[in-house]
Amino acid sequence: MPTTSSYNQQLALLITRVGRSDFASQLVATLKSLVPIDDATVLVYPDTDLPVIEYFEVPAGLDRSTLDVFVAGAFVLDPYYQAASRDGRFGVFRLRDLAPRGFRDSEYYKAWYRNCGYQDECGYLLPNGANGFINIALGRTGDNSRFTRQQFKALVAVRPVIEVLCQQHWQLRPAAARPEDNVNLREQLNTALNQFGSSLLTEREAQVINLVLHGHSTKTLAEKLSISVETVKLHRKHAYAKLEVGSQAELFYLFLDSLMSAGDYAGGDTLVAYLQPPRTAP
Repeated sequence: MPTTSSYNQQLALLITRVGRSDFASQLVATLKSLVPIDDATVLVYPDTDLPVIEYFEVPAGLDRSTLDVFVAGAFVLDPYYQAASRDGRFGVFRLRDLAPRGFRDSEYYKAWYRNCGYQDECGYLLPNGANGFINIALGRTGDNSRFTRQQFKALVAVRPVIEVLCQQHWQLRPAAARPEDNVNLREQLNTALNQFGSSLLTEREAQVINLVLHGHSTKTLAEKLSISVETVKLHRKHAYAKLEVGSQAELFYLFLDSLMSAGDYAGGDTLVAYLQPPRTAP
């Protein structure tokens, strides 16, 4: 059972690791000395660039290639990313604090949570720089494993020191300069998500599809858009027919495929280029 004494010892080590390559691994070790944690991932979101995986433990059912897809673009659907980038929320959150009702039935949840055996997740969202932030994802994977209220309070209590040390470390170790540093890659992906399906769907149908991708249930969709459940179902049915998908899973992977195929994205619906027939050689 983690103790305050072991936490203090690990925290002392963490302070000495600021600016060093093993900071992230010691960060996780420090938090594990405080509460039971089965696996962890540390993601650093620069001001405008794609997230960087600073530390990860790959649980059963999730491999590195899945994480690569996540950081390449799928992260735009993540409730923690949305909370920090869209809503400016920082602190310690349970997944259920941020995700819409019905999220556990979404394809995103199945791909990134259920398949890796997560039973519960707590995550730190810590501001870093003008528009950047740090996400420390902490998971429980055992049967019926949950973070208790006391454990959650312990994570909240140490947030100030964890935040300061993380900010000091990642501001000492800035991301390498990229040739396209003037391009806001995260904003491009946010735009691609918001514009997905707009070339084929009505405005309301596109709204429904966007909220489905975020994990909203039919009921929460109806409440959010102030329309009836039956109207939601009708819009979703028409949208699926136009996009030639038959399920939420097919919709999810159509979005990911179109996003990953976008190349030099310049705005608009990623489906425009994705659905064009391949050019034939003259």
